[in-house]
Amino acid sequence: MTGGKTIWENLKPDEEKKLESVSSGYIDFLCRAKTEAEAVDYFMEHLGQNGFQDLEKLEILKPGTKFYYNHIGRALAAGIVGKNGLNNGLYIIASHIDSPRLDLKPKPLYEDSETNTALLKTQYYGGVKKYQWVNIPLALHGRIFTKDGRVVKVNLGEEEDDPVLLIPDLLPHISKMQRDRKLFEGIEAEELNAVAGSRPGDYKEEKFKSHMLKLLKDRYNVEEEDFASAELALVPAGKARAGGFDSSLVIGYGHDDKASAYTSFKAFQDVGEPDDTVLVMFFDKEEIGSQGTSGSQSNFLEYVATMLLHKLTGQSDNYHLLSLLRRSNVISSDVDAAMDPSFKNAHDAHNAAKLGSGIVIAKYSGYGGKFEGSEAPGEFVAFVRKIFEKHNVPYQFGTLGKVDEGGGGTVAQDFARHGMNVVDAGAPVLGMHAPFEIASKADLYSCYKAYKAFMLH
Repeated sequence: MTGGKTIWENLKPDEEKKLESVSSGYIDFLCRAKTEAEAVDYFMEHLGQNGFQDLEKLEILKPGTKFYYNHIGRALAAGIVGKNGLNNGLYIIASHIDSPRLDLKPKPLYEDSETNTALLKTQYYGGVKKYQWVNIPLALHGRIFTKDGRVVKVNLGEEEDDPVLLIPDLLPHISKMQRDRKLFEGIEAEELNAVAGSRPGDYKEEKFKSHMLKLLKDRYNVEEEDFASAELALVPAGKARAGGFDSSLVIGYGHDDKASAYTSFKAFQDVGEPDDTVLVMFFDKEEIGSQGTSGSQSNFLEYVATMLLHKLTGQSDNYHLLSLLRRSNVISSDVDAAMDPSFKNAHDAHNAAKLGSGIVIAKYSGYGGKFEGSEAPGEFVAFVRKIFEKHNVPYQFGTLGKVDEGGGGTVAQDFARHGMNVVDAGAPVLGMHAPFEIASKADLYSCYKAYKAFMLH
């Protein structure tokens, strides 16, 4: 453990260079991967450059084989077969690559002729404070799937000369009625409408909306009906950046849970030839409960594990699959709450994680009486502690706020139901789920070291 000191106080010169390298790569990742599909694209680009092969196309596996399985472009697994094969199970680091945002509804575009505007209707995704998403520049990211089989990638609002979108709040001069609302209801869900344009076209009806549709047709060759089969989201526009006068922080959108995804992937890239088979997994839909074909409640894990069994041992029956899973070890790599300096009373200070003190081990999740959470067995927590200390990883323990103040969960419970050893461990974050969040470069480096140590054990 860090013993009350920050990582910065014990950082050696050669480590600081590595810390900055990890942080620089992470900032680039945050800028390029604001959606789960963009994260998968980013990882696939790097896997392709480093000799990884499609697991489904490999007939047999042997120690040293590097593989991946890309699940519909929204979830991903990548692994390296260890010298011991599957004898000691799998060592898995699992994170999620979706983040809170504003999705477009199936019929998003409409016209308000009284205000001379065309607007986009949204549906918020995940746990957000809705009032935080107004009056900030928003970019449009995602994909449009057309009936003729085309996939149109959309990334509008990130380049310097790109237009951005914005959801306006009511000006303070005439907002007396709004001021009487409770804070959480300051902006209601159906008020999260982004202004898409105000220039009329040469049309008799819906001249503002029709003009927007013409622009979409010209730019992307899509029709209004194609919105129904699109996956489009509004995310904060702009780049992630170093934060603080001392540049000790990273400020950007999506630390939850891109911080874990990037540092686990970076550690995986640097692990070399492990003794035991290692696997990094990246899931979608965690922010809305992990359901769906690309969430951790799907059979994604079981399918990958079955392929590994079959191609390494020739076995693929249910008994051997369950046996493999039950002797595997997992870190659910998800961020935790850093103690907020302006809202300390929301935390149990004695058990709160601090910025700059290292990766946070969360023995249990859930809310209230540990409801809907996952709790790691004490002996597995001790096993992870031993690994971290063997590899000089600074770490701390933390909980998600006071007992009855709130809470949350991760993908850990979906691994635990297979009888797998699993514990949550990730970076502490300030302002989690806000359009822009704060993480410490020191904690990101600690996560990188921790995940690499776990894979090497």
